[in-house]
Amino acid sequence: MKKIVVVGGGAGGLELVTKLGRKLGRKGKAHVTLIDRNTTHVWKPLLHEIAVGTMDEGVDAVSYRAHAFDNHFHFRIGSMTGVDREAKQVILAPIIDEDGQEMLPETHIDYDVLVLAMGSASNDFNTPGVKDHCIFLDSPTQAHRFRNKLLGRFLRIQRVPETRKTVNIAIVGAGATGVELSAELHHAVAKFHTYGFDAIDSEHLNITLVEAGPRILPALPERISAAASRELAKLGVNIKLNTRITAAVSDGLETADGEKIDSDLMVWAAGVKVPDALKNLGGIPTNRINQLPVNAYLQIKNEPNLFALGDCAEFIQTDGSRVPPRAQSAHQMADICYHNIRAQLEGKTLKVYRYKDHGSLVSLSNFSTVGSLMGNLSGGSLFIEGRLARIVYVSLYRMHQVAVHGYLKTVLVMLSGSINRWLKPKLKLH
Repeated sequence: MKKIVVVGGGAGGLELVTKLGRKLGRKGKAHVTLIDRNTTHVWKPLLHEIAVGTMDEGVDAVSYRAHAFDNHFHFRIGSMTGVDREAKQVILAPIIDEDGQEMLPETHIDYDVLVLAMGSASNDFNTPGVKDHCIFLDSPTQAHRFRNKLLGRFLRIQRVPETRKTVNIAIVGAGATGVELSAELHHAVAKFHTYGFDAIDSEHLNITLVEAGPRILPALPERISAAASRELAKLGVNIKLNTRITAAVSDGLETADGEKIDSDLMVWAAGVKVPDALKNLGGIPTNRINQLPVNAYLQIKNEPNLFALGDCAEFIQTDGSRVPPRAQSAHQMADICYHNIRAQLEGKTLKVYRYKDHGSLVSLSNFSTVGSLMGNLSGGSLFIEGRLARIVYVSLYRMHQVAVHGYLKTVLVMLSGSINRWLKPKLKLH
């Protein structure tokens, strides 16, 4: 029986392994295994909501082990440190417990077909002090850390009147994560009054959004950037453009212009890179952010049994541009990778991957949503905002849930979510 191993349980990896399990694992045509260092999956675009407490990931998180059982694949927890291409084995690092004791030794997992879907993480560009003083919203763990620090600051303002002052939050990087977090923070502050923080209001929140380029949302059309800038200005977010951070210290950020941005909480969301585990992976070259070059079928060049998808794959389009690291890219790649793995096993023709840009949307919490649709059309894109844009934004997550759970279970999950929003607090305060 062929062994198919998928490393990385993000949006693309989880969708792929689910399809493979349902089609091949259930019928005993292949032994399908998912490897991830975490035990649960949370859709990464929602991490900013977890960070401020407006989303309880306990409701939406997918347990890898339970999902594996339901969908006929196997799950192994672990962090990949390398690949032995000659022996066709994935190498996992030893697992260490909280006391520093080794729970599991280094593990080698055999494969016939290997898919790397390890996603990306924040890129600090080796800026001094960033790793020590800034929070990266790359995982639920980091989101929890931010929320706990924010709650601690607000609790002090509430309980110690003589120290009531502004909580200064600096967010470096005005991409989608930075912009959405800025808006979500203002939305959350408006709800803190309900839960005993009556001394807290928007005047106690000072958010500075720092961008090295000339505008926010630099990867999106200028019209979207301008609309988002107007909405953030209404909320009182201080946007600093053309500002390069040279160092992070315990109480703020230092800029190339010699300015000091005082900060109680600092979030680094300026650029991404692929985990260093993929750098020089068994002699396979990578680009400057550790992405693996793939061919038209999403195979790693000269390695027909190795595939890569999502943020960790460098796919060069016919016009010379790279496919952007977005959830829609990972979703599309997962579909093509699924088809090509099956075709390869069955001796059929592989399908060429073509990226389809369906547009971009940015959620400004309950205040607004802006974006463009049908970005792949020759006539250009359709700019939308407001309620319609919000509906489309939410539908992107629903599409991911359908790919993972199917239509019926997704409807039940949505119903359960609606009940929980009625039963539970509007904010997660623990």
